[in-house]
Amino acid sequence: MREFIVEADGGSRGNPGPAGYGAVVIDAASGGTLAEAAEYIGVATNNVAEYRGLLAGLKAARELDPTATVRVRMDSKLVVEQMSGRWKIKHPDMKPLALEAAGVFPASQVTYEWIPREQNKHADRLANEAMDAGRRGEQWSPSASTADLDADATRTATAASREPGDRAAKTEADLRAARNVAAAGPEPDLGAPATLVLLRHAETPLTPEKRFSGSGGSDPALSDVGRYQAERVAAALAARGTIQAIVSSPLARCRETAGIVAARLGLQVGVDDGLRETGFGAWEGLTFGEVRERYPEDLDAWLGSPGARPTGGGESFEAVAQRVAATRDKLVAAYAGRTVLLVSHVTPIKTLVRLVLGAPPESLFRMELAAASLSAVAYYADGNASLRLLNDTSHLR
Repeated sequence: MREFIVEADGGSRGNPGPAGYGAVVIDAASGGTLAEAAEYIGVATNNVAEYRGLLAGLKAARELDPTATVRVRMDSKLVVEQMSGRWKIKHPDMKPLALEAAGVFPASQVTYEWIPREQNKHADRLANEAMDAGRRGEQWSPSASTADLDADATRTATAASREPGDRAAKTEADLRAARNVAAAGPEPDLGAPATLVLLRHAETPLTPEKRFSGSGGSDPALSDVGRYQAERVAAALAARGTIQAIVSSPLARCRETAGIVAARLGLQVGVDDGLRETGFGAWEGLTFGEVRERYPEDLDAWLGSPGARPTGGGESFEAVAQRVAATRDKLVAAYAGRTVLLVSHVTPIKTLVRLVLGAPPESLFRMELAAASLSAVAYYADGNASLRLLNDTSHLR
């Protein structure tokens, strides 16, 4: 009986956001690629994209040989645990996908195994190729893919590092033993998450007046109150002793806040343009009431649609979300297993929180975020994330 390995992955640039999946069927005996599948699926969550990738991989394997045994390898702990029957499936969007995946092969022919993300590069590359194609208004094409070439190089390097006699694939007995251990023992150790501690910059002269202050305004410095707030948050973070790096928005109020904290912690400040505040166009420096009086229709549109832009070439919430999500992915990869302080603004911080929760864009208007407040989000190796803290101002009291 033939044995296939199915590696699958899915991703969403926004969670939910533009999403795609990738899957590859590998011959367990030779390690050769037998089939690839990838697709841009529009706006979806990471988990839905992961399930779509699993489904595509199983269907591709069935087309090759419906009598084969299949070993599914994925870096999504959620999908692996749910499809193995150890975790319940509660989300309504995933139940039908899981049910369909379970019916592709008889249950006796399929096993599931969690792998670290670095061992799932082939499927991950396919998913990203699909999302890149979607961004261009196209669909993924096998003729344009280089994922298999990259995977061959990775497999060759892995094989060269093995000791003689090391098996390339587990036997069925090994798999049964592994499943028994997983069912009876603790959950796999995914390691320390990448933790982003989110600090909104301290107060400027515009803050107490509640004026729009974005990327295109006067770029104000901190007020005396703001510098005091920054000193207080610096002392609080020094007492915790967990911050290992600092990255700031390029705007002056953030760089000044970050500099005060960095001096206390003995760290350097990096700058990332992706952390800057929304550009508010003609609304810069105005109060909400002044904008309501001068640009009522534009304001209503902005409040009602994440794609609407402030008057005069401002930045939409949709555009901010895409920018922030790309910055998040880059920073999570750069600071895997570490705790980094991001000094940013209201909209980017709220957007990071919204994306972690999978909340709709209108949730941005339902969060309070005070000057010099701390929030925190954590990102795990299996792709899951959690909100750990929101709008903590205890250090200012």
